[in-house]
Amino acid sequence: MDVFADYLSGIDNPQHRDRTEEVLTWVTKKFPNLMPKMAWNQPMFTDHGTFIIGFSVSKHHLAIAPEIAGINHFSDAIVQAGYDHTKQLVRIQWDSPVDFSLLEKIIEFNIVDKTDCSTFWRK
Repeated sequence: MDVFADYLSGIDNPQHRDRTEEVLTWVTKKFPNLMPKMAWNQPMFTDHGTFIIGFSVSKHHLAIAPEIAGINHFSDAIVQAGYDHTKQLVRIQWDSPVDFSLLEKIIEFNIVDKTDCSTFWRK
């Protein structure tokens, strides 16, 4: 989690900082083989050099970016969890609970789907 320390300390709202740290810590513990890194000023996790999932903070939500394939695959589940999404990200409002079960499925999907991927992003 040291790799995210500066990012987390830059989040002014303590509740947003705590929630973000909770999610990043959960990913780190649940998926110890993923590499935590900062890129484009955002925390993300990679596997064998390929992007798996990224996070960003805004005023109203924590954004989760699993690439378009992850969002398309889980679109119905994302909506059922009470989140809205775009083609590129899922928005978890600060006052909504994090559906860690769904997050786990999204990450597992990307790990498996990108097993043979040799590029950072899907082509």
